Amino acid sequence: MKKSNVITLLSVLILFSISAVAYANDYLESMQKGIDAVYQASDIPQLQQAVNTLERIGAAENTKWEPQYYAAFGYLMMVNHEKDAATKDAYLDRAMTAIEKANALAPGESEIIALEGFVYMLRVTVDPGSRGPEFAPRALQTFGKASALNPGNPRALALMAQMQHGSAQFFGTSTADACALVERSLETFDAFKSQNPLAPRWGKRMAEALRQQCK
Repeated sequence: MKKSNVITLLSVLILFSISAVAYANDYLESMQKGIDAVYQASDIPQLQQAVNTLERIGAAENTKWEPQYYAAFGYLMMVNHEKDAATKDAYLDRAMTAIEKANALAPGESEIIALEGFVYMLRVTVDPGSRGPEFAPRALQTFGKASALNPGNPRALALMAQMQHGSAQFFGTSTADACALVERSLETFDAFKSQNPLAPRWGKRMAEALRQQCK
């Protein structure tokens, strides 16, 4: 191969590598802004705006699970700001659609499975009396599956503790097991590490609030 051809090939490879790095950095930067917007949102309009951004990223980056995961998480946070049962269910439906997309892209990802269990838990809160028998066991089973897939996932443990605590209060039984589990989750939060820069980091404040109820 001629020297000029070698130089041309090397130049192309270098430019390709630079472009690939820039593209990856753009994705990470866009995602981080969307994630921060969800974490910092204080009402439904702000959450919807953040979710819209994440859904646009997900449509463009259709091989990555994180945009769908955080869009689903945003919809779940909307439920916490909503009083109307039918509207809550609509948000939960949208969350499940995003979770199904994320799960198709990353089957067996513990974080996605834990978020699915969160949907079932919130289904219960819409109408505990009629929905508890169906969705409470599904929530606990799904949190257990998430924890089995990754014992180091603190969100799976914290959500399971929340579900157990709520169920115990509803039936007037002991919350001791739930309180012990929330302590485990907090230890796991402190030890949690991930090589994924977009890894979830929510849930610790929820676990700390539950701990206060256990005292």
